[in-house]
Amino acid sequence: MLIVAALGGNAMLQRGEPLTEDNQRENIRKAAKPLADLVRAGHQLVVTHGNGPQVGLLALQGIAYKPDELFSLDVLGAESEGMIGYMIEQELENELDHSVPVATLLTQVIVDADDSAFSHPTKFIGPVYDQAEAETRAEHLGWDIARDGDKWRRVVASPAPAEIPDLNIIRFLIDKGAIAICAGGGGIPVIRRQDGSLTGIEAVIDKDAVSARLATEIGADRLLLLTDVDGVYRNFGQPDASRVAEMDTSEVQNFQAPAGSMGPKLSAARNYASQGGMAVIGNLKDALAMIEGDAGTRIRKIT
Repeated sequence: MLIVAALGGNAMLQRGEPLTEDNQRENIRKAAKPLADLVRAGHQLVVTHGNGPQVGLLALQGIAYKPDELFSLDVLGAESEGMIGYMIEQELENELDHSVPVATLLTQVIVDADDSAFSHPTKFIGPVYDQAEAETRAEHLGWDIARDGDKWRRVVASPAPAEIPDLNIIRFLIDKGAIAICAGGGGIPVIRRQDGSLTGIEAVIDKDAVSARLATEIGADRLLLLTDVDGVYRNFGQPDASRVAEMDTSEVQNFQAPAGSMGPKLSAARNYASQGGMAVIGNLKDALAMIEGDAGTRIRKIT
């Protein structure tokens, strides 16, 4: 079975945990085992991942160093994709005792320059702040900010992925039996000029949206959206909360979920499942059980 496994930000960093190299390395080392279990069970794997905390930190470091010489978000996205991909690649190789080739691909993703997302930023990046500090930073740095749980964070444009021009290379890696780590952080956002050339643009594409498109394009058998909860819950956070074992794509469309957390995962799952595949949302540690139907929330087109 060909599986696209999309790692949430918790694979690299637990919420509220300092964004240090050691913390990221330790979390990725833990993530490598359930991913390797999928390979040991005979499945073929393509890995995607988030980069929100990392790309936000890189932007902050640039501001602290030379504010008038800032790198754009597409360049920072490429930098974070390489950094995180390197760690995942190495930890997967170690976990599998170097028995399977693993390759990290810096992946460009084309978006529409006229996408309405550029005028309505929604993608969280960087660390969390108290409201007062977030408002101060927004005023001084020209940020857009939004509430994220009980804290506040910077938000940037998150346009929809329109095309993955590196698909042929991803398919080549799959055909050669390699684990491809690609479309990290939603891929590097680029637009196509009138002459056909590509150039970067200021944005951070949603990782789950790109993962769903990628899974569809390569004909994956399953899309795993891996996070730190064991599935989709009705009345999440309430005393009567209950996990949903299976959802039809039509049910997903009307399901009430937070826009900045489970919402994008459900939207991505619906987009993929509407093409005939099955998406599963659940806890990273349960990845193999999710494939076997024993964990997570399964989303497919039933009616």
